[in-house]
Amino acid sequence: MKFTIVTPSFNHGSYFRTAIESVLSQNYTAVDYIVMDGGSTDGSAEIIKEYAGRLHGWRSAPDGGQYAAVQEGFGLSDGEIMGWLNADDFYLPWTFRLVARIFDQFPEIEWITSRFAMVCDAFGIVHSCHPMPGFNKDDFAKGENLGGLGLPSTGYIQQEATFWRRRLWDAAGASFDKGLSLAADFELWSRFFDLAPLVAVDAPLAVFRRHDRQRSQEQSQAYLAEARSVLERKGKIDWDVRSAKVRVLAKSSFPPEMRQLGISLGLFQPSKRLVYDPEEGKFNVVSY
Repeated sequence: MKFTIVTPSFNHGSYFRTAIESVLSQNYTAVDYIVMDGGSTDGSAEIIKEYAGRLHGWRSAPDGGQYAAVQEGFGLSDGEIMGWLNADDFYLPWTFRLVARIFDQFPEIEWITSRFAMVCDAFGIVHSCHPMPGFNKDDFAKGENLGGLGLPSTGYIQQEATFWRRRLWDAAGASFDKGLSLAADFELWSRFFDLAPLVAVDAPLAVFRRHDRQRSQEQSQAYLAEARSVLERKGKIDWDVRSAKVRVLAKSSFPPEMRQLGISLGLFQPSKRLVYDPEEGKFNVVSY
């Protein structure tokens, strides 16, 4: 089972090497790794050239932006499992083996993400790894996975920790929304949710690096505006703050053994989760 992994980059040379090494050091060889640099002037091209012999493809030239670069990179490989890693983030040592194992065991699963969002500082020191209560189409459409709207949120879907089958990418149109420059990943998730449930695994898969120069920090309000427009297209965003608080609080506070009761009471929608059984040595998919 082969991966197609793309890293877009523009003037992130100070973090770039860590991202590249996190892909190339994986104990998994079936990986087409493509680096798409937008013509950086900070020495990034020289870093790429150091690794050129181990890359499936690369280029360093002006492009149409992050999402155009990722889409172009996806077209340079036919790997069955897809994902992209921004130049300031990085994977964990077990990521590809675990993801491949899940997709191999569950041919019906179309896309997965981590239930544990791991975040580090500018120096790569992890300072948080908090569990998400789960993901589903209805709550996503109501804005639950988007903070900053004045509604309670259980947390974002971690882009760098999300992987999917190429057939899902193809079924969703094999492209990003060209009208979005910041939240095209969020819009892609909305199309994926229309086609298949998102399944969460109880293990961190990637680390999001928080620093002052990242676009998500510098243009946070513009990102929210784009993401909000995506939700409004779906027409399901719930602006009743009180009911939203009840729903989010219920989902976050119900212990696992009580979640079915909460679902039956209509307090929250069920999500899909992968639970590892050490006695059987395999994962099981549960609705919770």
